[in-house]
Amino acid sequence: MGRITEDLIRRNAEHNDCIIFSLEELSLHQQEIERLEHIDRWCRDLKILYLQNNLIGKIENVSKLKKLEYLNLALNNIEKIENLEAGCEGLTKLDLTVNFIGELSSVKTLQHNIHLKELFLMGNPCADFDGYRQFVVAALQQLKWLDGKEIERSERIQALQDFPVVEQQIREQEKAYCLKRAKDKEEAQRKLQEEENKGEREGRHTGFDGRWYTNISATLPSSEESKDDVQAPEIQEEECKKKKSDSGEDDLEFWNKPSLYTPESRLETLRHMEKQRKDQEKLSEKKKKVKPPRVLICEDGRALNVNEPKYMDTSLIDVDVQPTYVRVMVKGKPFRLVLPAEVKPDSSSAKRAQTTGHLVVYMPKVGEIITGCQGTSKPVKSTPDSSREKTNKRSQQMERLEVDPSKHAFPDVANIVQAKKHTPRRVQAEPKIIPSEGDPDFEDNPEVPPLI
Repeated sequence: MGRITEDLIRRNAEHNDCIIFSLEELSLHQQEIERLEHIDRWCRDLKILYLQNNLIGKIENVSKLKKLEYLNLALNNIEKIENLEAGCEGLTKLDLTVNFIGELSSVKTLQHNIHLKELFLMGNPCADFDGYRQFVVAALQQLKWLDGKEIERSERIQALQDFPVVEQQIREQEKAYCLKRAKDKEEAQRKLQEEENKGEREGRHTGFDGRWYTNISATLPSSEESKDDVQAPEIQEEECKKKKSDSGEDDLEFWNKPSLYTPESRLETLRHMEKQRKDQEKLSEKKKKVKPPRVLICEDGRALNVNEPKYMDTSLIDVDVQPTYVRVMVKGKPFRLVLPAEVKPDSSSAKRAQTTGHLVVYMPKVGEIITGCQGTSKPVKSTPDSSREKTNKRSQQMERLEVDPSKHAFPDVANIVQAKKHTPRRVQAEPKIIPSEGDPDFEDNPEVPPLI
C-alpha cells in the first residue's frame, strides 16, 4: 500500500523544479494511497490537488490549505463528507465521483465553503436516493453546478419549498443504508479472517513438505545421491508448474466470484493483485538457473572455442596470440579460436579498422614466409622445368639492366658548350629546300614569321 512521502511529492513536482513549499498544483493519482496526510504541512500554497483513483477512506489533514481551489477525490473509499468546512475557505470545485458516500446529510458541512460553485457526487450510493438532487440544491445554496448540470433558479426555489419533506425521506433512506452497510462490513471482516486462516494453513503445509523432502534426501545412500541431484531440478520444475496452475485457478475463481462494490472489496482486490505479483516474482526467481562455469580448456589440455564479448572500445580489447590458439579479451570476456596450424606469436600483429571496428590478426605460420599482408601463401611444387624457366627470366632481366657503351653515346662533360652544333647519331631526315630571295616564285610576306 502507498503512502504520501516527501520523495513522492518531489517526484511529482518536476514542473516546479522539485520545490514543494511553493507548489501550486500536485497530482498523486493512482498511487494506492490509503491516507491523506502531510500535504497541509509541506504544500500550503496548493491551489489544485489531484488524488483520484486511490484508496483514501477519509477526508482529513487539509485544514491548512487556505489557497486550495480544486480538490479531486474521485474513485476513492470515502463514505462521508467532512473536515472541509474549516480551513478550505477558497474551495470552488469538489469532485467526489464514484465513492461510497451514503450519508447525504453530511453535505451540509459544505455550507461554510461559501465560494464552492461545483460539486460532483455521481456514482455514490447517496446519488440513488429519492430526492437526492433537490436536497443538495436546497442545502447548498451557493452551488451553481451539480454533477455537471447547471442549477436553475426555478429549480432551487422548488427545492427550498419541498426541503422539509425531502429531508425526512433522505434521513429514512440513510438509516436503511447504514444498517445494510454494517452487515456488509461484518461479512467482509469474516471473509478476511477466513482467508488469513487459510493462508496460515497453506504455509504450514508447504513448510512440512519442504522439511520432509530435505530429510529424505539427506538420509539417502551415497550411491544414489547423484541420481537425486539430477532429478531435483525436474521435481522443482514440476512443482513450479503445479503452483502456477493452482495460482491460475485461484485467480480465475477470484475474478469470477460475485461480490459487492464496497471499500472492503476494493481493498480485497488490491491485496489479491499484490499477492499475484509476489507469487509471480517467486516463480521467476525459481526459474532462474545459475550458469555453469565456463570451460576454457579440456582435461587433456586442448583449448576450446569461446565467444562471450560484444562490441567494445579498442582500449578494452586485449589480443593474445599463442602457437596453437589466439585469444581476444574484451572487458574480461574471452573470445578464443583454436588454430589449425602452429603460428609464430612473435611475428604476429593485430589491427582494427576505425570505421567498421573489424579486428584483423596476422599470424604467420611456422616454416612459411609472409610477404606483406596479402593473406596466406600457397605452397608451390618445384620441378626442374620450372626452375630453368625462373633462371631464364632472371637472366633476361639482368641483360636489360646491363649498359653497352658501343650502343649508346654519352655527352662529353668537358665540352658541353660547343662552337658548332653536332647532330646526334640518329637517322637524319632529308633536308628541306628553303626558297631564296632570288627565286622568281619567292614572295616575301611580312605577316608570316621566319622559318628559322
